[in-house]
Amino acid sequence: MRLNQVTVGSTDLDRAERFYRLLGLRLIVKTDDYLRFECPDGDSTFSVERVGEVVAGEQVTIYFEADDLDDQYQRLRGSIEFTQPPTDMPWLWREARLHDPDGHRLCLYHAGEARRNPPWRLGPPQEAQDLP
Repeated sequence: MRLNQVTVGSTDLDRAERFYRLLGLRLIVKTDDYLRFECPDGDSTFSVERVGEVVAGEQVTIYFEADDLDDQYQRLRGSIEFTQPPTDMPWLWREARLHDPDGHRLCLYHAGEARRNPPWRLGPPQEAQDLP
């Protein structure tokens, strides 16, 4: 099983399109009520759907990994307000935090090997098993 995409709601798709294109995502689908972007690296997609109201929630943070986090921050900081500049975290990630125009929490980060294999990992990955 693989994660295909994350979809968030927006009251203004034009504004959302400008924001996510500025982040570097490539627009691949556009309808009156939906946008789908391709992340510039890897094969992940991210989408935005039109909603009547966005209920801001602090329970979800969307993470975009960037090998060149500090360069991305320098490129974006004149156009996008960050709530936290690139900061080395105790869990061995470097993170910069921001919100999209609809209030969704975002984290641009670089983790390298620590993303999947931190020193405190609970053993090797196990093969998926068929369930009855």
